[in-house]
Amino acid sequence: MRPLYLLLATAITSYVAFANGLSFVLMLVGYFALRKKSEAFSAAEMDGLLKSQLLPGVSVLAPAYNEAATIRQSVRSMLRLRHSKLEVIVINDGSTDATLKELIDEFKLYRSSRIARGSLPTARVLGVYASRDQTPLIVIDKQNAGKADALNCGINYAQHELFAAVDADSIIEADALLHMSRPFLEHGEETMAAGGIIRVANGCTISDGAVHHLGLPRNLLARFQIVEYLRAFLAARVAMSYANSLLIISGAFGLFRRSVVARIGGYRLDTVGEDMELVVRIHRHCRQHGLPCRVVFLSDSVCWTEAPESQRVLRRQRVRWQRGCFESILLHKRMLGNWRFGSVGLLGLPYFVICEVVGPFVELGGYIATITGLCLGRLSAGSVLLFFAVSILFGLLMSVSSVLLEEMTLCKYPSPRDLLRLLCAAALENIGYRQINLLWRVQAILQVLFRTQRSWGDMERRGFQYQP
Repeated sequence: MRPLYLLLATAITSYVAFANGLSFVLMLVGYFALRKKSEAFSAAEMDGLLKSQLLPGVSVLAPAYNEAATIRQSVRSMLRLRHSKLEVIVINDGSTDATLKELIDEFKLYRSSRIARGSLPTARVLGVYASRDQTPLIVIDKQNAGKADALNCGINYAQHELFAAVDADSIIEADALLHMSRPFLEHGEETMAAGGIIRVANGCTISDGAVHHLGLPRNLLARFQIVEYLRAFLAARVAMSYANSLLIISGAFGLFRRSVVARIGGYRLDTVGEDMELVVRIHRHCRQHGLPCRVVFLSDSVCWTEAPESQRVLRRQRVRWQRGCFESILLHKRMLGNWRFGSVGLLGLPYFVICEVVGPFVELGGYIATITGLCLGRLSAGSVLLFFAVSILFGLLMSVSSVLLEEMTLCKYPSPRDLLRLLCAAALENIGYRQINLLWRVQAILQVLFRTQRSWGDMERRGFQYQP
């Protein structure tokens, strides 16, 4: 029995070491990719770009459900985005509060005769509104059917070739759309989608719909999430983008080619991970039809969002994310390991299966097996220490490296005191917080396998703390 237990512990430790090693390699690739990336636009280049006729137009689509408390500020922030060919389309998805009234009063809206250009099936549109003072804003009032349906409705009414899918309660930096337009200019029809970096706004000073001073939240859960976001965006997504195998563009901020998305049927309504599923389907469509396809990540296009500060709300968010990831993989499992789909089938999907689907079960099982084996005398203290070194110390290395990578490349946290606090959070998140996340991820996968609990639940955001 003891040799069998030792063999199991060795297999689990080896798998966790392989998964963590793979993530660390991606981080190294991400570091060199960030160092080699093209220089950001200068101020003169930005001004020239704004005047250029070659700049593709962008329709910003913002689904809104019961956002009455913040919708005025959010839309004002979107309208201040620097872009010469911009329209903002807010889709009121059957809000039961005063979201629509707030928009009508703030922007002097009237009933418009604008008709849909596209034909994606959506819930019934109740009315379309435009601004009397020539503000490039359209508000669509429709029956409630969820975020994916609202985005499809926005795609139908969008006038421009590119559309940006954003969250109504996020803050996008003023030049983010210009930065994100760059790959569509440089690589033309090859670029199908681009995603920006999502950063945590908790603890920052916000006024006039913009982040003016960076700071760290007092809430420890929010600090842990800052480290997680840095690890996810500056390591995995930079490396995957470099290898043209990027499978996720955050639903909070992404830019897409409207004609391609409409051609493949828009967002699916039968998955909670509609953002990831759409990107995977774009890859699949292009490779099946022999079309060039680039999906890129841009670290200089920044969107700020509010991170959950309670464990209950955070759990809902993480379960939803994990379910969406697993559902997307299941829907496109025929691409897995298939050379016909290039780097997506041979690198992107295998990575997610190894690290995001199988990994949580193996690592959680490792904690249970090693502690049980030690208590029953089946494992030596050395074997237990080896597993914890591979899981926790490797995780610590990844977290600390992510914070240092941000400091060496983007340097968004100029205060040494904040940087030190962030490094402390990177060290602490691997003890307790990481293990709780493993439980939530396993729970989400089991929900998909046993087809239980498809609803997301309210996120119960506190709202940005605006300063005058």
